[in-house]
Amino acid sequence: MLNKSYIVCAAILLSIFLAGCSSGKAVDNAESYISTVDAMDIPDHVKLIGLGEATHGNVEFQELKKEVFKTLIKHENVHVFVIEGDFGGGQQINEFILHGNGTAKEAVNTLDYGIYQTEQMVELVQWLHDYNASVNEQEKVYFYGNDMQRYNYSKEGVLKYYKTVNQDAFKNYELKLEHVSNEKMRELTTEQLNETKQTMDEIILDLQSNEASYVGKSTKEMYAFALQYAQIMKQRTQLFLNDKDYMQLRDEYLTDNMQWIMQFEATRGNEKVFFNGHNGHIEKTSASLAGYKSMGNYLDELYGDEYFAIGTDFIESNFQSKNSSSGDRKNYKVKNHNDLVDAFKEVESNIFYVDFEKASESGDLEKIVSKEQKMANIGDDFRMWYKFLKMFYTIEMTPNEAYDGIIIVKEATPTSVKE
Repeated sequence: MLNKSYIVCAAILLSIFLAGCSSGKAVDNAESYISTVDAMDIPDHVKLIGLGEATHGNVEFQELKKEVFKTLIKHENVHVFVIEGDFGGGQQINEFILHGNGTAKEAVNTLDYGIYQTEQMVELVQWLHDYNASVNEQEKVYFYGNDMQRYNYSKEGVLKYYKTVNQDAFKNYELKLEHVSNEKMRELTTEQLNETKQTMDEIILDLQSNEASYVGKSTKEMYAFALQYAQIMKQRTQLFLNDKDYMQLRDEYLTDNMQWIMQFEATRGNEKVFFNGHNGHIEKTSASLAGYKSMGNYLDELYGDEYFAIGTDFIESNFQSKNSSSGDRKNYKVKNHNDLVDAFKEVESNIFYVDFEKASESGDLEKIVSKEQKMANIGDDFRMWYKFLKMFYTIEMTPNEAYDGIIIVKEATPTSVKE
């Protein structure tokens, strides 16, 4: 009886697995509807370009950060790089690429997020530094994070500013924020979190009330960043105080911070911005079963056709991810066959770009990009058994509603995170 039950369960699992791996039909003349990444064409009116990642643990998706940005610098006059990472840490990277403070590896580590502690990320940051060293002031690029899940470098930025403009306030807030850090933040009690929120409200009010005086002792730019650092710290605290709404609030805050970056950079004459993050944050339709509204959805509402979203997908991926229960990082392998990626399976190149407007010239492709697909969506938490159910590594979405184009990687290889 037990053997019989085992056979039935095994058969069910096998059928699920095979259903996830069944291959679709290749489209005739598929090569006519693709381009290389360096030949991507973005409409002139676009101001914000988002690049998603199907996984955080593949070399190819990490390398695309640099390759896409290089293309955007060359052809689209984009000079602002924003990543799904800590705002304060992002400014440490910005200091490195502009002024050479420290090393690329040290700068990357300030993001305090394991997925970025890779050879590819260090190479990207070093390349940004070297690029800036080779161009004039007007052509330099700037780096930001728009996330709010860390305290340290935003706290450092706020206190450093007060040390310049108001020594008494500096001493007061340094004491009040003494226990607030990345290392201790998950140990804070609700009472301590409420006290931290109150302190951040005090700081924000003080900065706003004394803007003229403080700017007179510093600069408009220093003041703007101090206020934004304070907002980031308040956002981080609000996430802890509203844990049940964490995912919803986080994408709201990601959007708010993206708007701040775009508005600030526009004052420098940089009207176009590039953003890189997970597919689930850049797609426009809030397709995740988790039920929260994605940053890409907010951006689509705010900017309309000035927001251009590029997703990514794969046919086969050997990727690295963390098991959040054990804390161990391992390599996992999954296949993701859907009509869209399989339409291009006979293309010789391993990595290529598909613009959906161009693809719609093919009747077959137009039908494919206009219907729901199970598209790859893997975060930094994976278990071996997830690979047997597509709902654990895909999101069902309509490609041409979620994205304006897609970069397909037929076979993706794993990163090596060194935490």
